[in-house]
Amino acid sequence: MRTTTLGELEVSVLGLGCMGMSQSYGEADPAESERTLHRALDIGVTLLDTANVYGRGHNEELLGRVLRERRSEYVLATKFGILADEGGIRGVDGHPDRVEARCDESLTRLRTDVIDLYYLHRADPEVPIEDTVGAMARLVATGKVRYLGLSEVSAETLRRAHAVHPIAAVQSEYSLWTRDPENEVLPTCRELGVGFVPFSPLGRAMLTGSIDSADDVSDDADFRRTMPRFQGENFERNLELVAALGHMAEDKGCTPGQLALAWLLARGEHIVPIPGTKRVRYLEENSAAADVELAPSDVARLEELFAPEKVQGERYPPEVMKRLAMDKE
Repeated sequence: MRTTTLGELEVSVLGLGCMGMSQSYGEADPAESERTLHRALDIGVTLLDTANVYGRGHNEELLGRVLRERRSEYVLATKFGILADEGGIRGVDGHPDRVEARCDESLTRLRTDVIDLYYLHRADPEVPIEDTVGAMARLVATGKVRYLGLSEVSAETLRRAHAVHPIAAVQSEYSLWTRDPENEVLPTCRELGVGFVPFSPLGRAMLTGSIDSADDVSDDADFRRTMPRFQGENFERNLELVAALGHMAEDKGCTPGQLALAWLLARGEHIVPIPGTKRVRYLEENSAAADVELAPSDVARLEELFAPEKVQGERYPPEVMKRLAMDKE
């Protein structure tokens, strides 16, 4: 697979989101997850994305255990800053005095002595971003971390952080049906030379065309059933958009998911989507999107089809959307 850069960090043009191997999308499948991780490296997917909160440490432990002998073959990205327990997310913590401890815990679980890309998972509204990033910068100085990133921040917060220490990448939800970053964050990333990493680039599998009814997300362990976009009339309207995406994919000779990923790749060379999966077959299908070529007319057609006003429902429940807004103040 060809490569690009996030800041100065060289990565594959498509990465792998590992969260679903440990939480949120139904029951875990450890054996298949292991095969998927190894297959990713075999086919040239080098950017692997995890976080300390995924499975409350399980996801980092999985990568550390499975890929310990292949550490030199991949770019390791992890995150800190979200607090969670058995009841779910309970807050954020960007206090500078606790940054190094969180990093050390991740290093232990990941069985490595350096994290390639260390993200603040969510900005702490109670702590100036300069203080948190200042503490993260000390991790770079001591060699525990190579590059810094931020997740789900505003353009203003990015500018303030970048003034303290260069930010290699911003990670936020971005896809055909979540285009908020286009307003301010993406232009700011381009201006500052910061890479952009879309998570959920397939609309939590909606854009793959594999979800036909609410029954497909009814598992108690599947958090999509709580999301407004997957409920009631919103869900039915969004299915119509996905059907149109499917027709266009047929014309292009690819799958709907590949078309959605190809659109993201066409948005800029420093945009690196991280579609998540715990299945080898989906990994291989997603990775093939790097070979799908889109003409400018294809890009324009997709953007018209998925104009923001046509997508129905918020991406998270109201209480989560409120917390995200607080994090960006």
